[in-house]
Amino acid sequence: MSHLLVKPTSPDPSGKVLEITPESAGWKYIGFNLHKLVKDQVISEQTTDREVCLVFVSGKGKVSVDDQDFGSLGERMSPFEGDPWSVYIPGGCTWSLTAETDVELAVCSAPVTSSADERLKPRVISPKEAGKETRGESTNVRHVANILPETEPADSLLVVEVITPGGHWSSYPPHKHDQDALPNESLLEETYYHRINPSQGFAFQRVYTDDRSLDETFAVEDGNVVLVPEGYHPCGAPHGYDLYYLNVMAGPKRVWKFHNDPDHEWMLK
Repeated sequence: MSHLLVKPTSPDPSGKVLEITPESAGWKYIGFNLHKLVKDQVISEQTTDREVCLVFVSGKGKVSVDDQDFGSLGERMSPFEGDPWSVYIPGGCTWSLTAETDVELAVCSAPVTSSADERLKPRVISPKEAGKETRGESTNVRHVANILPETEPADSLLVVEVITPGGHWSSYPPHKHDQDALPNESLLEETYYHRINPSQGFAFQRVYTDDRSLDETFAVEDGNVVLVPEGYHPCGAPHGYDLYYLNVMAGPKRVWKFHNDPDHEWMLK
C-alpha cells in the first residue's frame, strides 16, 4: 500500500485510530490525529511547540484549555448533518476533552512560529464563525466550511472541511500548492481525512505531478487519510455516496495560493 494512503487502526487507550506526524509522513509541518471517544471518556494532551485545532467531526464534549473552561461544544452526530465546532489552541497549553456522547475528534497541528509573548489566545470557533460557501458549477459543486482560513489568526494552520455530493468532483479542476513562489503559488503540505455516506461506499483521489514522477490514484474508504506532499489532488464521489473531507494545510508561509493544472483550466473560462 502506498505511504500516501493511511487507514485507521483499532483505538488505543486514548481512542486514537489515526496518527500522522511529520516524521511518519516524511514532511515538515502537518500533524493529524483522529480519536474515537466513547461517552464519558476523557482525553488530555499538551500542545508543546505546536499549535492545535480540535475539530468535532461528530459528537459533543466539554473542553478546557489550561484553566479556561469552554463548556459543552459540538452539536452534529455526523459530519454530514450540520456544521463544525472547533477549538484553536496555541503552543504551550494543556487541553482536555470529556466526551458527553460518542465523539469523533480530529486533532490538527502545525509548528508554532510566534514568540511566547506573541502567543495567541485559545478560542472556540463556532459554526457561525466557520465561513460557509458553495464552490463550483454543475457536477463540480461542493459545500465548504472555512474553519481556520488565512484571514483568521494562527501561526501555521489552515483548516477547512468540504462536503462533495455523490456524483460530483472536488478539489477540481485539479490544483496544486507545492512551490514557495508567492504571489503565484504557496507551498503547503495537506492531509485529506475522508468520510463516506453511506459508510460502505468509496471515493477516488488522484495525486500527481506535472512530470508524473508522482502519480497515484486511491480508492478511498470511510475513515481513510490521503497525504498530499506535492502535486495536484482531485477527488471524485460516485453516484449515491456523499464525500466529506477535512483538510489540514501548513507550510513555510500561511497563505493558500494554488496553481491549476493547465491541461484542465479551460473549464473555468
